Amino acid sequence: METNFFKSVTALAVAGDWTISIAEENADTLIVSVLFHNSRIGDDALKKVPPILLRGTAQELDAGFFGAIAEPVKQTAQLFTNLEQFLKQKQAAKASSQMHKQAAENAGGQISDKQKKYEESMKKVDELQAEGKYREAWIKVPPVESYPEYASIIRDRRMELSSQFAPDLFNEPKENESC
Repeated sequence: METNFFKSVTALAVAGDWTISIAEENADTLIVSVLFHNSRIGDDALKKVPPILLRGTAQELDAGFFGAIAEPVKQTAQLFTNLEQFLKQKQAAKASSQMHKQAAENAGGQISDKQKKYEESMKKVDELQAEGKYREAWIKVPPVESYPEYASIIRDRRMELSSQFAPDLFNEPKENESC
């Protein structure tokens, strides 16, 4: 006895695995369950794909088996292909997201270095101010151009320090102008 079963399976040209179960319903009727799946795709959605159920006599199944399963199997294979592509793209997106996250962390590190320099400068200004060295403290206040986000703080600090300078002997107002 020669059959064309495996030639017909190959002719469908779909990548996947087959699980075929045949049960006898009664003396002349068979129930055939065909589960087409792809075990290489690691997603739980595959477990939700239902089997194709066929019921009929042996002659009916011989005559119409591949005609009945061809389209559903091709659709399922296409679903698996789409799912596999989706999972690959999802992993690529996750990887690029991690790269983006690392780049942001590195950029954050640069911002943090800049902020660290600003804070060190301001700490030095505080120390000099505490020692009464207002002119030196004023010189140590970082330039506004380097830290535009702190512009108002820097300007206010310079004004505060310059108000503490010793009076200038040459530009001091005369007290007895009316005399």
